[in-house]
Amino acid sequence: MDSEYSDSYDMYWGTLGTVRPYSNFYPDRDVTEIVTALENKDTVTLLRILTNRNNAQRQVIAQVFQALTHKDIITALKKALSGDLELLLLELLMPPVEYEAYRLQEAMAGLGTDEETLAEILSTRSGKQLQSISAAYKEMYKKDLEKEIESETSNDFEKLLKALLHKGCVAGVVQTDIETLSASLKGKKAEAGQWIDILTSRDVEHLDNVLMGLELELGQTVDQIIEKRFSGDFRLGLKVLVQCIQNRDAYLATRLKTMKKEIVQRIMVSHSEEDLLCIRAAFIKLTGTSLYTTLQNHFKGDYLKALLAICRSED
Repeated sequence: MDSEYSDSYDMYWGTLGTVRPYSNFYPDRDVTEIVTALENKDTVTLLRILTNRNNAQRQVIAQVFQALTHKDIITALKKALSGDLELLLLELLMPPVEYEAYRLQEAMAGLGTDEETLAEILSTRSGKQLQSISAAYKEMYKKDLEKEIESETSNDFEKLLKALLHKGCVAGVVQTDIETLSASLKGKKAEAGQWIDILTSRDVEHLDNVLMGLELELGQTVDQIIEKRFSGDFRLGLKVLVQCIQNRDAYLATRLKTMKKEIVQRIMVSHSEEDLLCIRAAFIKLTGTSLYTTLQNHFKGDYLKALLAICRSED
């Protein structure tokens, strides 16, 4: 297996994903079935294979497909499929690091910028992961990710995203950080700098204690504080970051609750091998209904079957 794919896979692997390595994996057999399915436009077979192999196995399938047919599997799928199912299967075939780079590019493409998706990805990924994603972005798009963020955002929101892109883990004292954040709110205009500096340079456990202490001191939730004292894109980005610090799974479940096709698809693909089981648990706690059932109420056809295969089961 290509070491790049292996490293990419290992970086994201977790025990709480819904998609696991397929135990009876024979890539030659899979490719033979895929070739026949492409000829017959048999979406059931394509869906069955590609949603029941993990990403590392899909990369092997792509390599074997190229070796046996002298064709690119992505090009072949584009010719045979269309619409939502085509896009979903193509995204499943992207290595995880490249997929996150692709999501960032899509969030900045076109006339508008999807600020929440930028904040979501940068807030939920570690500094090490973001280094790999930045490298993949440059390789794929021949552009520097930080410079692209600079061109698409501005002011304190831009500073926050750039700080997240280079997030570190500097030791701090909980009470000192609480006092610093509290002091930043006492002027007529709240000071964004201290929030950016502290929330992008400490580990999650430390920050969770800081935010709890701040809430006790001020008698308000951090979400309420941010809502009152900040504005615009920076307020949005800060709220996303704080929610991810306090409960990342609950934040992603809230995103899924919108049932917007692009959001649902990309979060499910992105987290399918890492922590989708946790997000599913947070979703049912948030909504009272399982993600599996909710998907059935909003989507249909082969596209729904693919989403359900990634989701895996009812809770």
